[in-house]
Amino acid sequence: MPRVKRGTTSLKRRRNVLKKAKGFRFGRSTKERQAKEALLHAGVHAYAHRKDKKNDFRRLWNIKIGAAVKEHGLSYSLFIDKLKKKNIDLDRKVLAELAEHEPASFARLIENIK
Repeated sequence: MPRVKRGTTSLKRRRNVLKKAKGFRFGRSTKERQAKEALLHAGVHAYAHRKDKKNDFRRLWNIKIGAAVKEHGLSYSLFIDKLKKKNIDLDRKVLAELAEHEPASFARLIENIK
């Protein structure tokens, strides 16, 4: 069997790790071992924060809806309660979008549930 030198494989692996760590600070972008560890931690945070993003957006939608509803003399919780009692199935994302970009139709919706 012919002899296999593994320098090219190691170099390719190192290059890929350092490419992924581009923009990291200090030795984490230039030293392979530190870059590998930084990438592992980055992956953990990316996974966790993908889950957190859903909560963050829901909070934002609640705030937008609450602000828009306050102008019409309701509170957020009362508004959601009345929507449920009238069987209007609009999710918070759509309600926030209406409140922000279509205030006239949002006002009609509020008049409809009062």
